[in-house]
Amino acid sequence: MKPPSTIKAYAALFIGALAVSTSAIFVKWSQAPSAVIAFYRLFLAVAIMTPLFLRHRSELRGISRRDWLFSLCSGVLLAFHFILWFESLDYTSVASSVVLVTLQPLFAFAGGALFFRERLTVGAVGSAVLAMIGSVLISWGDFRVSGEALYGDGLALLSCAFVTAYWLFGQEVRQRLSLMTYTYIVYSISAAVLWLYAMLFRLSLTAYQLTDWLCFLALAVIPTLLGHSVMNWAVKWVSASTVSMAILFEPIGASALAYWLFGEPIRPFQWIGGIFILTGIALYLWEKNEKGPLTVQERSGP
Repeated sequence: MKPPSTIKAYAALFIGALAVSTSAIFVKWSQAPSAVIAFYRLFLAVAIMTPLFLRHRSELRGISRRDWLFSLCSGVLLAFHFILWFESLDYTSVASSVVLVTLQPLFAFAGGALFFRERLTVGAVGSAVLAMIGSVLISWGDFRVSGEALYGDGLALLSCAFVTAYWLFGQEVRQRLSLMTYTYIVYSISAAVLWLYAMLFRLSLTAYQLTDWLCFLALAVIPTLLGHSVMNWAVKWVSASTVSMAILFEPIGASALAYWLFGEPIRPFQWIGGIFILTGIALYLWEKNEKGPLTVQERSGP
């Protein structure tokens, strides 16, 4: 398949990052338990995708054991990313949790170098550090320090590692599977894991108000289908490291939405943090683009 232009791939990452940044807004609006929110986010996404997936079902017969295994790992990792991240919000501040989850570039760089032999440059690492400093500045006023918060921060950091591994597995499998088939399999596995989690802790899946159901649907459509799915399209052409850098747009998008929807003020250091993030991402993408146009890379997997 002919690779897309660099502009199209990066535009897809930007759109996906903006869509993902709405996730915290819908979670904040819903009163349902976090695991239930995550379950319906993926279950409804799978339900919406099913009619379209039926056209691709013949692809299932050609999937290798290796790709089934990697897709299974990817689905389980995504489910536990949501479980750990949402659980962390019960112990630490939203800001602390979000910032720790956006440390994905550190894990992605390490995983890319270890499993895909991606070369790390001083410029790439420096631009990532600059963007992550910006993420910290955006949420600086909401940090909490306590033993309980430290436990929550640990959960958020583990969640960050899991979602980065999810992107790394996707980077490998998407070289062979179509976007529809890969995301349908992964989201289905994640939904099944989250359902088992809800059953284990005896969480109700039905006793919710209309507002909750609307939030479930919005989460399925916007941050999942328009966010994760678009990024899963891009991860065939760009590395997981690049995807993790794009996700650093999330604090900017979330802050803008919070200002627009909830009237939360944007403080001066948040403006500075946004400039840091945008500068770091721009420098990273500029360095990547200097190495030449996108190509389909034949990589050995993890």
